[in-house]
Amino acid sequence: MAMEKAAAENAGVAAPLKLFGSWASSYTHRVQLAMRLKGLEFEYAEEDLGSKSDALLRHNPVYKKVPVLVLPDGRSLAESAIILHYLDDAFPATRQLLPADPFDRAVARFWCHFGDDKLGPAVGAVFASTGEEQEAAVRQVHENLALLEAELREGAFKGRRFFGGDEVGFLDVVLGCGSYWLAVFEEVTGVQLVDAEAFPLFHAWLRDFEAQEQVRETIPSIDRLLDYARGLRQMLLAMAAGAGAQITSATDAPTAAPPSAAPPAPTTADIAVDI
Repeated sequence: MAMEKAAAENAGVAAPLKLFGSWASSYTHRVQLAMRLKGLEFEYAEEDLGSKSDALLRHNPVYKKVPVLVLPDGRSLAESAIILHYLDDAFPATRQLLPADPFDRAVARFWCHFGDDKLGPAVGAVFASTGEEQEAAVRQVHENLALLEAELREGAFKGRRFFGGDEVGFLDVVLGCGSYWLAVFEEVTGVQLVDAEAFPLFHAWLRDFEAQEQVRETIPSIDRLLDYARGLRQMLLAMAAGAGAQITSATDAPTAAPPSAAPPAPTTADIAVDI
């Protein structure tokens, strides 16, 4: 079990928060980054998703997935977006990730849903497909990025450094912890997803987000992500082709997928990590 603690003080919590997660899970990264931005002390427990711990299954008996946040009193919360909302509500004296204005909060929530409902699945489809199916998925990714680009250019986020304003906010955490996979998928699949000329504002935002100290502390190295993604793509393509590829151990096959990367299959439950 891996352990880590954020460097900042624990904002009044009597005992550390505990996070069950997976190193390759962008949803786990959302919670880690949020707690670092808020200066919350936490203990981290790395899960082997091929052999889930009794503790994880006890704390998340419904979905049996990471991330799960366990409070000092033993109560637990699952699903990354729900955990992020809780952290803002439970620790109001720390840096707030959601905007103060009710309308701006609603807009941030809407685009978070967009990321999970549209952009993430489209990116996952690019990663898990080839040929004409992949070409169609790439077009869908570009259509979704064009919507975000328009919001940055002339919509709700016009003139902002980050979606949250001058600092990384809720929507930055949700979109950013996942968008770093775009470059990884480009390298592994050989297709271009984020064209700096077609999406200059989104491209600039992503580079700025990735340069933040807390983000660099949270996101694994590109080499590690690339190794993981190459193995995962081979497995997913074999599954899609009906080859019956099976995960036999945590050492010879990946056990956690980036957002929406895994297609429906008997082994998908042990690959996917969040909604």
